[in-house]
Amino acid sequence: MNVIIIEDEDRSARQLERMLKKYDPAVQVLAQLPSVSESVAWLSQHSVPDLILMDIHLEDGLAFSIFEQIQLTVPIIFTTAYDEYMIKAFKVNSIDYLLKPVDYDELVNALDKFKTLRSVASSPDLTKLLQVVQQFRESPFKERFMVSIGTKIRSVETGEIAYFFSEEKATFLTTKEGQLLPLEYSLDQLTGMLNPSQFFRMNRQFLVARTAIQTIHVYSAGKLKVDLRPTPRQEVLVSLSRIADFKDWLGR
Repeated sequence: MNVIIIEDEDRSARQLERMLKKYDPAVQVLAQLPSVSESVAWLSQHSVPDLILMDIHLEDGLAFSIFEQIQLTVPIIFTTAYDEYMIKAFKVNSIDYLLKPVDYDELVNALDKFKTLRSVASSPDLTKLLQVVQQFRESPFKERFMVSIGTKIRSVETGEIAYFFSEEKATFLTTKEGQLLPLEYSLDQLTGMLNPSQFFRMNRQFLVARTAIQTIHVYSAGKLKVDLRPTPRQEVLVSLSRIADFKDWLGR
């Protein structure tokens, strides 16, 4: 079975490849593609694979843009952190979905489903999916995140989030109640996914909700220190290059 993985997080892509090999050592991963543009280019120049594993949020936009540029007749398994109203559209014909972080047993079930559908020559029907995608694009900002807590998955609305931060190459969100939860997204990705009227990128480590700001301290040379609620594990300073934008954002 020939597979391509469309996923912009290298760690997630490597994990998917390991699980595919565990499922069937004969699986060949032909390519790992991190963006819409690279995916369109690869699919235009190569024979179609047997199966595509596709993340929804890629480094240059939503993966659905691929469907607008090239006609796909290959089964797709989506990996997604989107909520239920989107997921309902994924389960059409040979399309399936896996919530991130991907569980091996769920991947096995999806691959078994793919094999069954392939045996009856089914091909994907993207009509319903694209209809829901259009509705999603009318409200482009993310309203909730699916996060793992042990063996459970929790839906966290953006209104519950105080701030996001990065630490040792990992990303976390902190709820207003002080719960710290891991995320698959980078801060750069999150900056483009959240409503800019509600969240501001303070520096390379912190992306903060307006409602989490408690006090702002002015230091010498115009530096700003921001106290957040709940209190983070490190000081939050506004980058010098961001101070003017931060003041403008506060005044809106």
